[in-house]
Amino acid sequence: MKNTYILFLLLMFSLSCSSTDITNSDIVTIEETETTDTEDTNEDTDSTSETSKSYKLLSLGDSYTIGQSVCATCRFPEQLKDSLLNRINNSEFSLNVIAQTGWTTRNLIEAIESNLLDNDYDIVTLLIGVNNQYQNKPFSLYQSEFPLLVQTAITAAQGDKTNVVVLSIPDYAYTTFGQNNGNPEETSSEIDMYNAFAENYCNQQDIIFLNITDITRLGLENTSLVASDGLHPSELAYSKFVERLLPIVIEKIE
Repeated sequence: MKNTYILFLLLMFSLSCSSTDITNSDIVTIEETETTDTEDTNEDTDSTSETSKSYKLLSLGDSYTIGQSVCATCRFPEQLKDSLLNRINNSEFSLNVIAQTGWTTRNLIEAIESNLLDNDYDIVTLLIGVNNQYQNKPFSLYQSEFPLLVQTAITAAQGDKTNVVVLSIPDYAYTTFGQNNGNPEETSSEIDMYNAFAENYCNQQDIIFLNITDITRLGLENTSLVASDGLHPSELAYSKFVERLLPIVIEKIE
């Protein structure tokens, strides 16, 4: 009986030790993997930090810049940043987006004033005006405030107007929402008027004006260009914006 009791205690002790060893072994493996990854990352960073160059991007606008109804990495400023990272070796890009759905030129001006912008950005994009049109603001308001925003963008871009790119206003008339709200032909006509003013101003000031409106006017025949809300551009549409924007930006920063 005594021998049986001793054997029983030995068996329990053996099982207890086996269980503890398995658990500790799993934890050690995980910790070593994480530490190794961190060390490798640090080594890579140290080896490239001396030759890498940092660039600062700023995007100003409204829902078309913030990327309403698409993922955070799907909006065109983020796609531009990712594309630049893939194209330019040993580079780092930081992105600042000042934009919100529903903003007019006045809203954007007020937001910029409260943000105290730096003036050392390498590239600044500006896309604004659709809400002036949609909210039936006087066109004269855009005529007076758009130039102010362009000048603000130039100041933020190290005072260099060649570092500024103005994008045309998309045409929401070619969406389900646009077809069912207001007069689509009138909407397109008014957006043309806004874009014509912006383009003429940019041409006079030797500032790049990039037309992307024609992409959005394919929204009815190619619904994949429209986001799930039936109004804003989709990730695909924004990628097409970037296809046109990327070569311009690369030429400026290389």
